[in-house]
Amino acid sequence: MAIAAAISVPLTSPTRRSLTSFLPHQSSPSPILQFNSLRKTVSTRLRLVAAAAASSMSVEAAEKASPASFLDRREAGILHFVKYHGLGNDFILVDNRDSSEPKVTPEQAVRLCDRNFGIGADGVIFALPGINGTDYTMRIFNSDGSEPEMCGNGVRCFAKFITELENLHGNQRFTVHTGAGLIVPEIVDDGKVRVDMGEPILKASDVPTKLPPNKDHSVVKAPLDVDGVTWNVTCVSMGNPHCITFGTEGGQNLQVDELNLAEIGPKFEHHEVFPARTNTEFVQVFTPSHLKMRVWERGAGATLACGTGACAVVVAAVLEGRAARNCTVDLPGGPLQIEWREEDNHIYMTGPAEVAFYGSVPL
Repeated sequence: MAIAAAISVPLTSPTRRSLTSFLPHQSSPSPILQFNSLRKTVSTRLRLVAAAAASSMSVEAAEKASPASFLDRREAGILHFVKYHGLGNDFILVDNRDSSEPKVTPEQAVRLCDRNFGIGADGVIFALPGINGTDYTMRIFNSDGSEPEMCGNGVRCFAKFITELENLHGNQRFTVHTGAGLIVPEIVDDGKVRVDMGEPILKASDVPTKLPPNKDHSVVKAPLDVDGVTWNVTCVSMGNPHCITFGTEGGQNLQVDELNLAEIGPKFEHHEVFPARTNTEFVQVFTPSHLKMRVWERGAGATLACGTGACAVVVAAVLEGRAARNCTVDLPGGPLQIEWREEDNHIYMTGPAEVAFYGSVPL
């Protein structure tokens, strides 16, 4: 699938909003841009700009067009989007506020998310009209075309996307309807996004898992046989299912960097005790307030970050007596701050969300 010649890439720091835009529909044919990885360094992005310029694509200063005006363009068969990432967990954001039905099908999402022949992403996120009194609705298609209930890193990207669309500045707070229920993101002073993720779901049948409850109605540090190896697991739902493990039965403290995630991850995801499949987090404990995790996401595989997973990890660590309620969780893409407040039982996640680039693609 060819990517249209309408891309703008940050030329300085990826945290800045200064952009250079490529104009679409030049007289010469548009090249196929293949993004093998969208977590590139700035120098790589500079080479991308130079290559595009050599292909007769004209360049204009970003200040001439706002993100909102770029997305307001209406061209038959062309999808305008913004690529965001939250600690490397990357998404294609689509302005879908004029319709309650996504502009992209699950099959198209698979092609768009392909890192060799598409834009490349872990998922496609749609900003739709709010329902049930909420300001907005968020839906997401994973890179395999499945639709998860929610995504923690995705909702932070969603929040920053809304501020761009609505031209909002400073501290902002709004309500978002998701498949996991009401989510409330807030833009805080340092530009990061703090999200009230609601209460964790611990009842085994609601996670869901077929593992028998061993602590009230919950599954906490329970044995699970995976391909002949017994792992101790705790099951938590953040509106989507998570299986958290700190290591094998009788084993030493888990060294997460030594795991072959591509081999072990799918065996957890598709295990028979998880009827809706599961996200799986492998966790290393440094101190009671500092954890490190790697994640195999249901429908996306190994990713650089998972917000709901980080929340589930802190819940599991507290339930197993390994950590306090306020933790820094290191992910491959960077740290998240997670707090499970005792007074309201809600989990609060704080972390960044940044623009990668703006673009257009034929559907």
